[in-house]
Amino acid sequence: MIQAGDDMLYYMFNKPQGCVTARSDAVHRTVMDYFPSELAEKLHPVGRLDKDTCGLLILTDDGDLDFKIMQPDRHISKTYFFYAIGTMNEEKRQLLESGIAMAGFTAKEAVFQLHREYRIGELEGFMPAERRERYMKNPDGAAFSASITICEGKKHQVKRMLEAVGCRIFYLRRDKIGELPLDSSLGQGEYRQLTENEVILLKQRL
Repeated sequence: MIQAGDDMLYYMFNKPQGCVTARSDAVHRTVMDYFPSELAEKLHPVGRLDKDTCGLLILTDDGDLDFKIMQPDRHISKTYFFYAIGTMNEEKRQLLESGIAMAGFTAKEAVFQLHREYRIGELEGFMPAERRERYMKNPDGAAFSASITICEGKKHQVKRMLEAVGCRIFYLRRDKIGELPLDSSLGQGEYRQLTENEVILLKQRL
């Protein structure tokens, strides 16, 4: 179990799409740009979310926490919600949950939950602007929403897993790290300090 002093800082940030998970970037807005400079100087993001992925990101000055959460052998779970183009059936679900083979590696077992089926046109507002016109050429095509929990962090892993079963994610949000959920009252780009109980949840398996 990590032991941290009372002076350690732990923040929950609802990362918006369009910014990069980095302390600085010469081209793109970063997650640190949402924090006042005096706070941004002290914090660093734990892990990363892709530029077009939103949701739960932890920022801290606790380097030990960062190191332990990012260790692959810790198997810290991350839960994502997404919208995808395509169809989902029992065979595909079993592939995702049993550990699907992809180029370069085989994903470990996952937990998948289908939420709802849609027509593509019903989800236009969630599509990235640069791909919206292409996706909307088939507004009556099949789409769905789902959640998936993984315990790895390979680059673009969730998107690659769904592509391996013939589906394309166009909206991805991280909702949970371990037992710590994203605060639903936080709007995109908003942040707050973790409570003492939330810090305990975050460190539960470390």
